[in-house]
Amino acid sequence: MAKGRELKGRIKSVENTRKITRTMEMVAASKMKRATDRVAAARPYALALGEVLARLVRPEIAEKFPLLRQPASKRKVALLLLTANRGLCGAFNTNLIREARARIAELEAQGAEVEVHIVGKKGIAFFKYLGRSISSERIDIGDRPSAADAASLIDALTDRFAKGELDGVHITYAKFQSALSTPPTTEQVVPVVPPATQGTPRDFLLAPDAETIVESLLPAYVRNMVYRALVETVAGEQSARRTAMKNATDNASDMITLLRRTYNSARQAQITQEIAEIVGGAAALE
Repeated sequence: MAKGRELKGRIKSVENTRKITRTMEMVAASKMKRATDRVAAARPYALALGEVLARLVRPEIAEKFPLLRQPASKRKVALLLLTANRGLCGAFNTNLIREARARIAELEAQGAEVEVHIVGKKGIAFFKYLGRSISSERIDIGDRPSAADAASLIDALTDRFAKGELDGVHITYAKFQSALSTPPTTEQVVPVVPPATQGTPRDFLLAPDAETIVESLLPAYVRNMVYRALVETVAGEQSARRTAMKNATDNASDMITLLRRTYNSARQAQITQEIAEIVGGAAALE
């Protein structure tokens, strides 16, 4: 019954694996709920900021602010890539890296030198494997990114853009549309392009003047773009991990069913063989 003992050992091993994947699925679902709550909380503020900027920014005002400067050409551009520190989330990190590489190739084809700034161990490890130079790397931003994290990522880059050292900053992240849809997306952070106005125009009472308000809102708008990218990427990571762990749990259940069926067949064959031997032995003694 050596084969039977081997099958029982495999069944036990797969059952233990299924317990782990089921637990990880539940943890990911819990983290995803908290992450999606942060996504939902960040969007109204972003929409309000965008609406105010869209109403206030005019060509005569835009010329006075470096973050609204539209370079004549792109000589040097920074790309900020957001990935996860951990795996076991399907093709989540792979899709983000593929999107970043496509955007880098596109910018380089336009004649731009691209600096790569990466958040997350997975993206850092991949680009180091390629031998690509990484201008900055961060692995300290966890599952609960804050506005301070966003500011620490983008402030130095916006300062360099304002000084003319960079001609643009782009960010690649997972855009959270739903638990089943988190496509990798690349957006331009600076120069800032205010969103198009929608709906009925509102009247604003400005205090102080429009220029002072725009001056204070522009850095907040840029930081909020990066903060939203961080929280949406975390929500996408947990969604992908929950799906991956659910698929792993289902596959383990299917494998256990198959192994048990194989074990039962082997056990029945062994029993049949033993009965046949007993009957044959009894017949030989007659």
